[in-house]
Amino acid sequence: MNDKIVMPVWAVGLFIVVMNTTMFNVSIPSIIMDLHITADLGSWIISSYSIGYALSTVIYSRLSDAVSLRRLLTVGLTILGLSSVLGIFAHGFQSVLAARILQSTGAGAMAGLGLVLASRYVPGERRGKAIAMISAGSAMAFGLGPIAGGLISEYFGWNGLFAVTCLVLAILPVLLRLLPREGPITAARFDILGAFLTVVNAASLLIAVTQQSWVWLAISVLSFIAHAWYLSRRKETFINPELLKTAGYRKLLFIGFCVLVVNLGNLFLMPLVLAHLFDKSPLSIGLLIAPGAILSAIMTRFFGQWIDRYGNLRILLIGHVIIAAVLAFYALDIAASPAVILCGFLCFSPALSATLASLNNETSLHLPRNLIGGGMGLMQLLQFFGGSVSVAVCGLLLEYQNDIPMVQAYQYVYGVLLFVSLCSVGMLLGYRKSSGNKEALASV
Repeated sequence: MNDKIVMPVWAVGLFIVVMNTTMFNVSIPSIIMDLHITADLGSWIISSYSIGYALSTVIYSRLSDAVSLRRLLTVGLTILGLSSVLGIFAHGFQSVLAARILQSTGAGAMAGLGLVLASRYVPGERRGKAIAMISAGSAMAFGLGPIAGGLISEYFGWNGLFAVTCLVLAILPVLLRLLPREGPITAARFDILGAFLTVVNAASLLIAVTQQSWVWLAISVLSFIAHAWYLSRRKETFINPELLKTAGYRKLLFIGFCVLVVNLGNLFLMPLVLAHLFDKSPLSIGLLIAPGAILSAIMTRFFGQWIDRYGNLRILLIGHVIIAAVLAFYALDIAASPAVILCGFLCFSPALSATLASLNNETSLHLPRNLIGGGMGLMQLLQFFGGSVSVAVCGLLLEYQNDIPMVQAYQYVYGVLLFVSLCSVGMLLGYRKSSGNKEALASV
């Protein structure tokens, strides 16, 4: 496989998929008004996609241990493309929600299989650069998604957002021509019941948080107990117990969870701050966020080179330090001016891309080849789950602080994100110590 061609094409596809998660954010007010629904129902157009995207990501990754990447990619992108076509003509809440849920079941193929592809077919000395390119596609999508969503909604209507995602149907034949032909990696069966329990675990917990429901929390707790009992009695399961027994891998999962909590929390708070404190329009907000995402994409080639040259953990630590510094600055003086937010995100976005690239590369090197699919899928599930929970919790924290000045409320929430970032730093240092890695972090 020529990874110098395949990985950029894959990054473009992932850019389209991830942008589909951010384009709809700025259009939700218009969708709510046009469909005559409540804000609570409107939020499910976003959250249903996030939940489905997270779960389908780990399912595609896990399936890659037994099914060829080409077949999985064909199924995923076909579902995503056709459901996007349906969304163009959707004019009722039920049809729009159905289109978004169907989109999410196919979208996970790009995210879940991209890291598996890089881990399996890109040589170790170039893998850091390949994974960094994938991370850049995501970073660009997070930054440009709000701009694209605002422009398309304004001039073509929110149904036009679905048309953008249809572009994956043009990318599919290109990737099928470039990808290597392979048979199943192992003869293992796909654990349907284990996959179902994983879906119930994640979905019930997310619903419990977003809806503040004790009933759903009880359902979630029972589902986790049932899943733990199931894992103890089966040898070949969807979530491989051998992964969870590896202390170093558990630490990496925690770091991945924290990093996405910080990232999605910041991306949720920045538009609110710019709108509520500085009265910025959706398009202006997108234009303030975009430079950081563009810089992150430009820096991609350097991230990959630095990871391959200096090692994952050194880049991880540097990225964490920069992210924590930006969050501390926001927590102290978020209301100074829009320029403060712009400058902060110019540092935050590249640091985040470098952090995710080095984290994913470290995880791929830490896992044996036969566990890469399940291991990388579980990592992405925890990452997306952390991001989804972060948005819900940040919203709740703001709601609970209605009786204090708005500026102070935002600063407190950024303080919480800073605490999460510092916890991730502590776990990173613990991972370095326990793994016996000899990279000279002390010189950073």
